[in-house]
Amino acid sequence: MAKEKKKESEEFKLTDLPGIGATTASKLESGGYGDLMSIAVMTPKDLSAMADISETIARKAIAAARKMLRLDFEDATQYLKKRQEVLKITTGSQNLNNLLGGGIETRAITETFGAFGSGKSQIAHQIAINVQLPLEQGGANAKAVWIDTEGTFRPERIKQMAEAQGLDPEKTLKNIFVARAFNSDHQILLVDRVKDLIKRGEPIKLFIIDSMTAHFRAEFTGRGMLADRQQRINRHLHSLMRIAEANNVAIYMTNQVMANPAVMFGDPTTAIGGHIVGHASTYRIYLRRGRKGSRVAKMVDSPNLPEAECIFYLTEQGIRDEIK
Repeated sequence: MAKEKKKESEEFKLTDLPGIGATTASKLESGGYGDLMSIAVMTPKDLSAMADISETIARKAIAAARKMLRLDFEDATQYLKKRQEVLKITTGSQNLNNLLGGGIETRAITETFGAFGSGKSQIAHQIAINVQLPLEQGGANAKAVWIDTEGTFRPERIKQMAEAQGLDPEKTLKNIFVARAFNSDHQILLVDRVKDLIKRGEPIKLFIIDSMTAHFRAEFTGRGMLADRQQRINRHLHSLMRIAEANNVAIYMTNQVMANPAVMFGDPTTAIGGHIVGHASTYRIYLRRGRKGSRVAKMVDSPNLPEAECIFYLTEQGIRDEIK
C-alpha cells in the first residue's frame, strides 16, 4: 500500500494542481516547495503569498494535493507495513545500538547533545561510513549527506575508520556528500539541495547536520530575537522531518549545550533550542565523558524506548564497545 501511494504521488507534478502553471511551479520550486507534500501541508494564506495567487486558488491547489497524496486516516495494519520499511544503521557499538533500539533509525530524527569532546561528531563520522554497508551488516547500501556548520568534518578520520573496517577509503569518501554552511540562511538552503540530490536519484539514506543550532545561536542573540530564532528553527526542523518521512531517510543532528543556572543539584547541562528542538527529535541522546576514556550515552526522550544509559568508546578504529 505504501509503495502504491508513493508511486501514485510520483506521477503527479505541481503543474497538475489547479491554478498552478509552469511559471508558478518554478517560483514554488525555487522557494523550496517543489513537491506535492510541501503544498499539501501549507495554509492557503502562505501558498497565496509564496506563489502570488489568490487564496481561493491556493485553497483549491492544496485540496487537490491532499487528494492526490491520499492524506487520510489508515488502519494500523497499513501503518505497521510502513514501519517495516524502516532501516536501522549501526553505530559500531552494540551497546549504543541497543540503547537506540537497533541503531540510527530512518524516518526519524536522532539528536545527540553534549559538551565538546563527548563524541557527537565521532558518531556522525562512523554512521556516515556504516550507512554504506550491506543491510545484513547494519547498513543501508546507501550514501550520506553532511551539512557541516562548525568545520568538524574530517575526511582523514573517515579514511582511518574505513580502513579499520576493511573498506576502500576513497570509495567511502565518494559516497559522502559534504557542504559547509556559513550561516543559518545557507544551512536552510542546503536542505533544499539535499532534496535535489534525492530527486536526481542519489541513494541517500542518512542526513547529518553537525551542528543543528550553532548558526542560529550565534546570529539570533538576546531575548528580543528569541521568538524569531525559534520560528526559523521550527520551520527548518519541519523541513527535515518531511525529508525523513517522504524518502525513508535517517536524520542525525548534533546540538550544542549550555548550563542551566536554575538547576541547583545534579547536572545543569541542557540542550540549545528549547522545546522546539526537543519535540522535533524522535530520539534524544545526552552524551558525556565517562571513566577511563569512555563515553556515556543516556536516552533522554523516545516514543518507544525506556530511559537508559550505556557506555561506549572512541577508538582509532571508530565507535566501539571496548578498547582493544
